[in-house]
Amino acid sequence: MKPLRRFLDSIHPHFTKGRKLEKFYPAYEAIDTFLYSPGEVTKGASHVRDGLDLKRMMITVVAALGPCIIMAMVNTGYQANRALAKLGQSADGTWRGDMIAALGLGHDASNLLDNFALGSLYFIPVFLVCNIVGGTWEAIFATIRRHEINEGFLVTGMLFPLTLPPTIPLWQVAIGISFGVVIGKEVFGGTGRNFLNPALTARAFLYFAYPAQITGDAIWTAADGFSGATPLGQVAEGGMAAVTEQWSDLFLGTVQGSMGETSTLACLIGAAVLIATGVGSWKIMLSVAIGALGFSSLLHFAEIGGVASEMNPLYHLVVGGFAFGAVFMATDPVSAAMTNTGKWVYGILIGIMTILIRVLNPAFPEGIMLAILFGNVFAPVIDHYVIKANLKRRLART
Repeated sequence: MKPLRRFLDSIHPHFTKGRKLEKFYPAYEAIDTFLYSPGEVTKGASHVRDGLDLKRMMITVVAALGPCIIMAMVNTGYQANRALAKLGQSADGTWRGDMIAALGLGHDASNLLDNFALGSLYFIPVFLVCNIVGGTWEAIFATIRRHEINEGFLVTGMLFPLTLPPTIPLWQVAIGISFGVVIGKEVFGGTGRNFLNPALTARAFLYFAYPAQITGDAIWTAADGFSGATPLGQVAEGGMAAVTEQWSDLFLGTVQGSMGETSTLACLIGAAVLIATGVGSWKIMLSVAIGALGFSSLLHFAEIGGVASEMNPLYHLVVGGFAFGAVFMATDPVSAAMTNTGKWVYGILIGIMTILIRVLNPAFPEGIMLAILFGNVFAPVIDHYVIKANLKRRLART
């Protein structure tokens, strides 16, 4: 690694102010600090110094997403191979089918490697388009503003693909991430200044701009001619009697849904990593679950909400993107509440809003996406009143 370090140091002067490559300094800085810890450190006594910089924190989140990424590819392939078997078809004749054949693999839904290989051919293109287009926007704004490329996109570029169905057109992925990065973050000043989660902003844009490709029964399984509703869609249509999956299937994530959101188990593994490293707030994760479980129990036992209220409250914790949203989206340190008391209020608000949307508004069976965006909007207000209440208590004691 020393030769690489010497090389980076040798070309550094060409990117400094007044040199020919000055405009490309953000790109140089991004590569340098991605590979090595920054050489500049805070010196003032008022600063808190820590070995964990922003890039390392974001990389920790990406590492925590590892189980969800693996599950995204395995389950996408599993659902596709299972559907192809039901339809009596194969993927032969398509570029994905040709690649599977070239690798000497098949389309056996019981074969983990077959599922992973096929699923990766759906997930990886979405991931690449998202990061190439989104990363380009990040570089453009960094160059215009003459500052370093913000590290926040490391997480946005991983979260957004996991929230999408496998059949999403790639041009819509490009438009969605462009909206999330530019409108959801850059217009407010970039990482640290946005009040909405960029990945969820991009997902919400696609949800309302292109509903045919982001909702319905035909988008969740990558097999032509196959349709099937997600568990939440089944409940919205016919109550718990319409749900064909067991609680264990929902917990493991072997069901139809967005590529990386179906497995509660994978999300819990990620949650353990985030909590152990101090990157994710356990208060927010727990309070979202408490809010959802408490409010869903109230509606369930009071029989409010028609067929949607028939769902056992424990099922709400394992269906859809609830676990994924609670662990990775709601805990975004930029758009979430920051005070300790505020985190509890913020999380409970999201949990309640999720169930409110799921049960009382059948047009939006998922709920967690809109609930988190709603919580993002109110997070500054929540923190304001928490701080105001703390000041009043302190003044009362003096």
